[in-house]
Amino acid sequence: MEDRSHKVLLALVMLFLFAVIVLQYVCPGTECQLLRLRALSPAAAADPYRAEDETPARFVPRFNFSDDDLLRRVDFNIKGDDLIVFLHIQKTGGTTFGRHLVRNIQLEQPCECRAGQKKCTCHRPGKRETWLFSRFSTGWSCGLHADWTELTNCVPSVVDSKKEVRLRPSR
Repeated sequence: MEDRSHKVLLALVMLFLFAVIVLQYVCPGTECQLLRLRALSPAAAADPYRAEDETPARFVPRFNFSDDDLLRRVDFNIKGDDLIVFLHIQKTGGTTFGRHLVRNIQLEQPCECRAGQKKCTCHRPGKRETWLFSRFSTGWSCGLHADWTELTNCVPSVVDSKKEVRLRPSR
């Protein structure tokens, strides 16, 4: 009888140790414990930047945009001189979004995409100039995966080189 109780106790201890090892493998550190506590606490769920133990937050938002800023409407004049410059940031869904810009947007004159070609023609209505500056409309005009600095230096010169001097907008 005593031997059997030792085996049961040993089995329970082994099961407990196994559970602890699995928990540490699945949820290393204290992250799971904090997630469980946050889920149970309604006050902490209201402010994601406030730590439950009142210590300073590890992440402080750098930009605090108001709802008005985020819901702002910007008019785009496709018939005028407005230009959309698409800055592709790698590994953020940029290729998919870039394709969406040239294939799916409902405009009075949508981009013309030919089967088997990546580059589409995105001309303004009645003009031979583009309204979209991206790799899917102008190709790699500013280089492969051009960053903000490269685009701000390159886009005006590329766009202006395709227009007559008298037709260039003042920038």
